[in-house]
Amino acid sequence: MVVGIGASAGGLNALLEFFEALPAQISMAFVVVVGHLASYPVSNLTDLLQKQTEMPVLQVTQPTAVEPAHVYLIAPSLDLTMVGGYLRVEPSQPEEGRRAAIDVFFRTLAEAHRERAIGIVLSGAGSDGSAGISRVKEMGGITFAQDPAEAEYDSMPRSAIATGMARLRAHRREDAAAAARSVAD
Repeated sequence: MVVGIGASAGGLNALLEFFEALPAQISMAFVVVVGHLASYPVSNLTDLLQKQTEMPVLQVTQPTAVEPAHVYLIAPSLDLTMVGGYLRVEPSQPEEGRRAAIDVFFRTLAEAHRERAIGIVLSGAGSDGSAGISRVKEMGGITFAQDPAEAEYDSMPRSAIATGMARLRAHRREDAAAAARSVAD
């Protein structure tokens, strides 16, 4: 299973709590797509996530084979796509004047892994992730959105929930536990 996690403004704390809550031994891969990387120094984000998990945290700057029990992080100014068991990178292509890095990744995750895909939308401004989370669900995957009341910026999770395709989760820690349980089922 591959878990795609989309976050943007205010998503740092949600990401840190998510990875802190994961069990030490887990057989899925995690791909983190942060919508506004300019506000996060990438080296710091990689280091911060690494402090929360025993899994290796890798920034993706070239085609990379996805392995279980690894965390992959999008690089600045790149879009990340999933093709089979590989992550591919390409220069960012804004859609309708806005960067939609989360939607781009979630759509390709859905196509590549269908019912073995999990999409999670955390704190962020705008609607990035909504179209992608819908595609994950349409292809048989599992989807979650952070409770907007718990998000620092609630418009991304609200938008994902408004699609009718995302399960609402009350707490970020529950997202981690739910994702882990879905693999065991």
